[in-house]
Amino acid sequence: QVQLVESGGGHVEPGGSLRLSCAVSGLPPDYYGIGWFRRAPGKEGEGVDDVGCIELSSGSATYSGSVEGRFTITTNNDKNMVYLQMNGLKSEDTSVYYCGTGRRLPCSYFRPGAMDVWGAGTLVSVSS
Repeated sequence: QVQLVESGGGHVEPGGSLRLSCAVSGLPPDYYGIGWFRRAPGKEGEGVDDVGCIELSSGSATYSGSVEGRFTITTNNDKNMVYLQMNGLKSEDTSVYYCGTGRRLPCSYFRPGAMDVWGAGTLVSVSS
């Protein structure tokens, strides 16, 4: 059974940095990537937004325009941890962050509605 568990959320001031972790277990070989998504407070009734995705085999990552250049997604050698390094945080980055994955989907096909496994999320709050 595939399980994703996020950690590392917390409060940080604008301009600060935070690293989130997604612990991955039970992942079959036909799950190709891990994505990060987020939902801002007050938008619980809406969908999540894309943050980025990493292809586990190559380590290649892609990002949404709102975070590119500030956020970096990496994985460890064992492919059982995926990290989201967030630098230059802004108040609009305040969200619950989730990792998700979908069977037989490369990152180019990652969309929230296509994910079949989700973590519970971790809250990131950016304010002065």
